[in-house]
Amino acid sequence: MTRRFALFGGLALTLAGCATKFRTYNGPEVTRLQLFKADRTLFLFNDSKVLKTYKFDLGFAPVGHKQFEGDGKTPEGSYTVDKRNPDTKFHLSVGISYPNEADIAYAASQGRSPGGEIFIHGGPRPGIDPIKPDWTAGCIAVTDSEIEHIYAMLRDGTPIDIFA
Repeated sequence: MTRRFALFGGLALTLAGCATKFRTYNGPEVTRLQLFKADRTLFLFNDSKVLKTYKFDLGFAPVGHKQFEGDGKTPEGSYTVDKRNPDTKFHLSVGISYPNEADIAYAASQGRSPGGEIFIHGGPRPGIDPIKPDWTAGCIAVTDSEIEHIYAMLRDGTPIDIFA
């Protein structure tokens, strides 16, 4: 009896933990994101109305536009949300369409790779040691709770403007 209780209790706790990861959102559509690197502020808009505001961390070299793989910078410019990843080492993540054609062309002209896989994501899983602030390799990091809300609110194709 005790073994069965422990088994079902553990299963219930596991399922309860998973339930909070995937939130639902029934509010106004997010039509644009604007991210300001200098003040570490992300705005989610419905047309001209701000729906949510978040603070975040950036890559380990946050000043300037991402140009090359491994430079630790976060891109600047106009991109879109291009994917959502529920199975990531950073809780949940929302992909940004970096690199665009201009990013690829510039890196190629320098004989380098532009890098890729830029995400808005939650905090690290155990075993990844963040160095706060600006601990990512070029991504935008929010708290786990915040990425759960952002993940639920965004759809692929949503424009994102990233400013210095």
